[in-house]
Amino acid sequence: MEWQEQKEVKTEKIYNLFRCTYIEVREWLKETDIVIIPLGSTEQHGEHCPVCTDSIATEIPCQLAAEIANVPYIQSIPIGYSPQHLHPAGIGSGTITFSSTTYQNMIYEIGRCLIHNGFNKLIYATGHTSNMKAIDPAMRALRYETNAFVCCVRNDAEAAPELYKEEGIYECPPEECPGWHGSEIEASECLYFEQLYGKKIVHIERATKDYTHAPKWATDASKKFTKKDGSPYLTMSGKNIAWVPMEHQEYSDKGLIGCPGNPFAATAEKGKKMLYAKAKLMAEFIEEVKKFDLGEVKNREYWNRTYRAF
Repeated sequence: MEWQEQKEVKTEKIYNLFRCTYIEVREWLKETDIVIIPLGSTEQHGEHCPVCTDSIATEIPCQLAAEIANVPYIQSIPIGYSPQHLHPAGIGSGTITFSSTTYQNMIYEIGRCLIHNGFNKLIYATGHTSNMKAIDPAMRALRYETNAFVCCVRNDAEAAPELYKEEGIYECPPEECPGWHGSEIEASECLYFEQLYGKKIVHIERATKDYTHAPKWATDASKKFTKKDGSPYLTMSGKNIAWVPMEHQEYSDKGLIGCPGNPFAATAEKGKKMLYAKAKLMAEFIEEVKKFDLGEVKNREYWNRTYRAF
């Protein structure tokens, strides 16, 4: 078998530390003490969007923001905290999740390794809202243990209506339709990724006009309960009264959180605009983080743990 002629390899700056040798890592540390850690998820997104939806939502903005702000990032972590999306056993939801303890320890271990390497400012960036529920103990442990700066940027669809309302990217106003899960925002981002990927992964033709509702066990007991979005709160008489660990299918029949026109209003152009808007905002944030002087990082060595929050 003959080898094909090799293309000329260009020498360009590598922003993904996963593609670097330790020589390039050391060069990065001469330039900056900041590193981005993209956090995705692998979970069902209705009948029309792929299980990688939340990973797309953060991976592309992180890559773009890294180049804009001239900081490195690590390979995207595609599995998050998504137990509510598993569906009943044996029927196949495509969801893969870590337990909260495993996820916290993974976030912590990655952070400890990056601090051990010499980075002082860790910017996690999540494309999946429920990751936020699990990672606070890990981030606090990293901060308390080392004095490193640790944060998590919101690249998830639930944050988009508030963060990007002035951009005018999406059609449905947030007060009428927080189109979170598999809806206009996420479907648009996936359609743009589909163009880049070159293979069909989005099936808008399968989508339905799906509405969230209070769980049947709640409405069977009382007519006071309603639900209009994917928040973890049970709404009684129009007020978010209690945080309840609900399964996604208990309040969303098709795995979609949307309204009429969503995700049917999704376009690849909207997805591109949203992903680039996220990157621009993240890069702007990173430029401000560069100015932080938080003092000396202590206990940098990976094995020298002095505090654990979980």
